[in-house]
Amino acid sequence: MLLLTRSPTAWHRLSQLKPPVLPGTLGGQALHLRSWLLSRKGPAETGGQGQPQGPGLRTRLLITALFGAGLSGAWLALRAEKERLQQQKRTEALRQAAVGQGDFHLLDHRGQARCKADFRGQWVLMYFGFTHCPDICPDELEKLVQVVRQLEAEPGLPPVQPVFVTVDPERDDVEAMARYVQDFHPRLLGLTGSTEQVAQASHSYRVYYSAGPKDEDQDYIVDHSIAIYLLNPDGLFTDYYGRSRSAEQISDSVRRHMAAFRSVLS
Repeated sequence: MLLLTRSPTAWHRLSQLKPPVLPGTLGGQALHLRSWLLSRKGPAETGGQGQPQGPGLRTRLLITALFGAGLSGAWLALRAEKERLQQQKRTEALRQAAVGQGDFHLLDHRGQARCKADFRGQWVLMYFGFTHCPDICPDELEKLVQVVRQLEAEPGLPPVQPVFVTVDPERDDVEAMARYVQDFHPRLLGLTGSTEQVAQASHSYRVYYSAGPKDEDQDYIVDHSIAIYLLNPDGLFTDYYGRSRSAEQISDSVRRHMAAFRSVLS
């Protein structure tokens, strides 16, 4: 009955009083926190009646972007690991094939004796063919040289030595090799030798070749394996690339081998 007799001024003063909060109690702290949060919400986060509506659009977009970036990064990491494992398995399989593990003794197109140890410490791209080849050998050598040029254009990469080994020592002597290699790249090294020396080098890299019948002009075609071989700085056979591989694909593969290379001799 006493409150009913209060004046309007008294009612206004009562409405300004804050509800009692017990300091140090959980309920009191929660009440203060809730009141503060409600006072901080803007129109995008509260309804027409002042009810909370969840995080704003900007917050939701940020969460979505962060979640997408995390998924993308995880997918890229998994793909890189898968490619690394595939390359490691391929390298191990090629090493077990015992390709290029023997030595060779040949002459370069300047008449200088060469063996595999001369290329130690260098990356080497090697192709077996012959100078009288009408189309395949020139195409493959041009592709090999294109790979070398692409890698030369990247200053951070080590140089690659291009090598051409003949499988036709009867016609491809030192002079013939010198005339032939100058049309492709100034660093292309031509290697030749006796019939026995060429046979030994070809056998070491599992290269098949066979001379066909001679025509009336004593000309003939040599049937042979078509592959570009990659040797690492330890002199070990690391990979090979068939005719279907493009220069860009070979360059990418060589870069990956360079990045993963760890010497087993040092």
